Amino acid sequence: MDLESENNGCTNQESETSVQTLQATLFPLKPTNSTSYFANFIIKTNGEDEDLRFKIRESPSKEWFPNNKEVPFDVQPPRWPTECQVLEERVKHIIDSPPSYEPYYVPTGNECQPKPSGEECGKVVFQYTPLSAVNYFSRSSVGGNKFILPSNLYPDEDTLKFESRFESGNLAKAIMITPNYYELQLRSDFYTNRHMQWFYFKVSNVKKGFLYRFSITNCSKENSLYNEGMKPLMYSKKDSQLHCIGWRRCGQNISYFCNDNVTVDDPDQQMTYTLTFTVKFPHDDDEVYLAQSYPYTYSDLQDYLLDLSTHPVKSTFTTIRLLCKTLAGNNVQYVTITSSSVPGEPPKKKRAIVISARVHPGETPSSWIMKGIMDFLSSDCSSAKELRDKFIFKIVPMLNPDGVIVGNNRCSLSAKDLNRQYRTVIRDAYPSIWYTKLMIRRLLEECGVAMYCDLHAHSRKHNIFIYGCENRRGSEKKLHEQVFPLMLHKNAADKFCFESCKFKIQKNKEGTGRVVMWMMGIANSYTLETSLAGSTLGARADTHFSIQDFEQMGKTFCQTLLDFYDEDPKKEKLRVKIVERLTKEGSNAEEPMNIKLSDYSSDDGDTSNSSDEVGRDYDYEEDVQLPTVPPCSPVVPLKKSRSKTSRKTRQQNIPRSPTVPRKPLPPIQKYSENEISRTKRSISVFDLIPTEALKNHIFTTPSRNRIQQTIKHGKKNNEIDKQLTEVQAKLFTLKNKLWFGVGNGDTTLSWGRRSLTDNQKKSNKDSKKSTTCKKYQRNNERKSSGTSKKDIEENSKSSEIGFKGKTLVNLVDPKGRLRKSKSLPDASSFENIHRTSASADEEKTDAKKKKKKNMKLVKKVKVINNVKNFIRKAD
Repeated sequence: MDLESENNGCTNQESETSVQTLQATLFPLKPTNSTSYFANFIIKTNGEDEDLRFKIRESPSKEWFPNNKEVPFDVQPPRWPTECQVLEERVKHIIDSPPSYEPYYVPTGNECQPKPSGEECGKVVFQYTPLSAVNYFSRSSVGGNKFILPSNLYPDEDTLKFESRFESGNLAKAIMITPNYYELQLRSDFYTNRHMQWFYFKVSNVKKGFLYRFSITNCSKENSLYNEGMKPLMYSKKDSQLHCIGWRRCGQNISYFCNDNVTVDDPDQQMTYTLTFTVKFPHDDDEVYLAQSYPYTYSDLQDYLLDLSTHPVKSTFTTIRLLCKTLAGNNVQYVTITSSSVPGEPPKKKRAIVISARVHPGETPSSWIMKGIMDFLSSDCSSAKELRDKFIFKIVPMLNPDGVIVGNNRCSLSAKDLNRQYRTVIRDAYPSIWYTKLMIRRLLEECGVAMYCDLHAHSRKHNIFIYGCENRRGSEKKLHEQVFPLMLHKNAADKFCFESCKFKIQKNKEGTGRVVMWMMGIANSYTLETSLAGSTLGARADTHFSIQDFEQMGKTFCQTLLDFYDEDPKKEKLRVKIVERLTKEGSNAEEPMNIKLSDYSSDDGDTSNSSDEVGRDYDYEEDVQLPTVPPCSPVVPLKKSRSKTSRKTRQQNIPRSPTVPRKPLPPIQKYSENEISRTKRSISVFDLIPTEALKNHIFTTPSRNRIQQTIKHGKKNNEIDKQLTEVQAKLFTLKNKLWFGVGNGDTTLSWGRRSLTDNQKKSNKDSKKSTTCKKYQRNNERKSSGTSKKDIEENSKSSEIGFKGKTLVNLVDPKGRLRKSKSLPDASSFENIHRTSASADEEKTDAKKKKKKNMKLVKKVKVINNVKNFIRKAD
C-alpha cells in the first residue's frame, strides 16, 4: 500500500509540473512598463530556473482600500422581467464633445404632417412587445427570457432593420409605408397603457445620402419642444470607430402634432401625437442609434461606481452602500462623500445634503448632472475639499433602476410614478422611496439636513430652473428659499433661468419628494429641472445642451452650494440684502423677480461686481473654461414662425425684463394669536356666494387688501360667526345633496326641465289631478279645524325661512344629524313652479307666490353652481 501511494504522489507531481510548463509555453507573461496603480502590485521574483516570472502580490482588501471595511464595490448585472427578450451584447457609446454649439431647428411652418396610416397601408418589419400571463410584475432574472426570436420579420428583403431589445431601449413596432418612410410605435411603460415618450432604438442596413422619414405615431404628451427647435439624437457606429464622433443632433422638417384619433364612436380612446422628421445617414451599411436624449443606463452607473470605489484616492473619502433592492432585485446604492475625521481630534458636527436623481427613467439629463456633481465632490480641488469638510453628502444616483433597465419613460415596475409616492407607507411596492425617506428621517434626527435636491428633466420647457417650496412658517424666513436659485442663476446665467422658477406648492404635487421633504422640516427643498432641448439665454440662445453642459451644471451646483453656505460675514450680509431686495421688488412664489447683484457691496462703502460677491475661482482638475458671471437674463427676441404651437409656448417662456418696475407687496403686520387663527382660512365661504346674494348682510366678500380692516372691527365678530355657521350648515346640506344626488331624501335632484316621453307626460297629468284633489281635501280640513288664513301664511313663511335666524344648535336633531332646510332647492320645489291651480280663486295668489319663489330659486341656483365649482376644485 505504501508503494502504491508513493507512486500515485509521484504521478500527481509530474502531472502538475507538466501542466505548469504547458501554461508557461502557451501563455508566457511579458513584462510591462505601465505606471498605473495596479502595476505597482506586479513584482518580479527569481525562480529556481532563474527565469523571469511575475506574480500578483497578495494584498488584503484593507491595504487596497484603507478606509473601507468592506470588499470593493460589487457589480451586479441588470435583472429583467422574465417576459423580456434581451440581446447578450451590451451597447456602449463613446462620449465626446461637439466642436461647436448645436443650434435649434428653425421651423418654417411648411413642415409635412402625415397622418398615421397603420398596418393597412404598410408592412410590419419589426415588432416586439413583451407578453406576460398577468398584467403585473411577477418574476425577474438576469438576462430576461432566454428564448430570443428574430426581430426582422422580412430578412430577405432590402428594408431597414430595427432593434430595441437592449438596456433602456424602447421601440415596439416599425411599419414600412414606402422604402423611405417608416411609421414607428413606442412601447408604453410596463403594465400600463400610458407614458409613450422615451425612444431609443437601433437602425441598420441604411443607405448613405438617402432621405428617410420617420414618424413616431403614438406619443402621449400634447406639447413638446420638437415644435420649438429641439432635434433628435443620432449615434453612428462607423463615425465613432473612424472619427471618434459620439452623439449628434440630427433631423430636418421636424414637426409634432395631434392625431385627432378620439372620435364620437370611441370617446374613451387615448389621444396620441406624432413626431415626424427626416434624416440622412452618413455611411452605407451602418448601425445607427436614435434617441430622445443622451442615454445613461444602469450598467453605466455600475461602471462609474466601480471606478469610484477602486480609485486609490477617491475611495478614501467615498463609501458606497446598498440602500435596498428593487422589485426586480436590482441594487439601489447610495454614495456618502465626506472627509474623514482627524485621528486624535473630536469629530466635527456636520449637516447633511441629500441629492437624488433618475426617479423618472426617461429623464436622462439628471444622471449626467449627477455625474458632474459626484465628479466635483470627489475631485482634489480646494472647493471640493471645503465642501467635504463642511457637509456629509448622501447621494442616491438612481432611484428607479427597474424602469431605466426596461426603457420606461416615467413609471417603475409597480406601474406607478415613484415621484408621487413619497407619502406612502407601503415598503414592498416602492422600496427605493421608502428607504430614501427613512434615511433622511434618520439624518434629521442625528445631524440635520441642510438641503434636499431631486434632479429631473423637462420635455416642454427650455433652460434649467428650480421648483421650490414657499416658506409659510414665519415672516423672518420669507423669500429665503429664492436666494439659492438666484445665486445659481448668477453663476450659470447662460443656462439657468431664475424667472422660470416656481415656489408655489400645488395640490397635485403633495406626494413629490420636494414637498414631502419640506413638510418633514427641510426648508431648502428643491427640484432641479433641466430641459431636454437647450438654452434660450445669452450666448447660448437657441442651442442644444450637450453632455458636457450637463456635467458642468453639476459642478456649478456644487460651487453655488459653497457660496450659499459660506460663513464669511460679507457673504452673510449679501444674502440678507438679496432677501431685502427681493421683497422690495415684489418677488413672490408664482412670479420670482430677478435682481441685479452688482448694486450691492460686500461691506459698507465698497462696491463689487456680482462675480466677486457670488462666484468663486473654479479650480477643477479638468481644463474647463467657465463663463464669467453675466448680468440678469436678457429678453431674447423670438424668430417668427408659422407654427401655432411653437408661438404659444415661446410666449410663455420669454424671460421678463428685470428693468420693469413692479409694485412691492404690502408690509406684513404682526397680529395676535386670536387674529391669526381667524385669518388662517385660505378660502372664505363667502367667496363661493355671489355678492348680490349677500346685500342684506352686514359685510361683503373680503379681499386681501381689506384683511387689516376686518381685523380691526372686533365688535362684529360674533355676528360674523353666527352667519358663518348658518352658511356653512347650508353648504353642508347642499354638498350632501350634490354628492349623493338626492333632494329631500326620496327624489333625485332636478336641474331644470327635461324632454319627457308620452308615457311620462301622461303620468304627470295624472299626478297633477291627484295633487289638485289633495289640495281641496286639505282646504276642507283646514276650514273644519277652524284655522285662519293668517296662521297658514305665517306657518308657510316660517317654513320658507329655513335656516334663517337659527343657530347651528337648532339645526341639529336629537339624533345628532343636521335637519334638512326647506329653503334649499330640490326636485319637488322645481316641479311646484310648473304646477297650475285648478281653482280660479287661487290663481292670483299662486302667481305672486311663483314670482317670489322664482326670484329665490334663481339666487339659490347661483349658490349651487358656486358650490359645485368649489367641490370640483377641491377634488
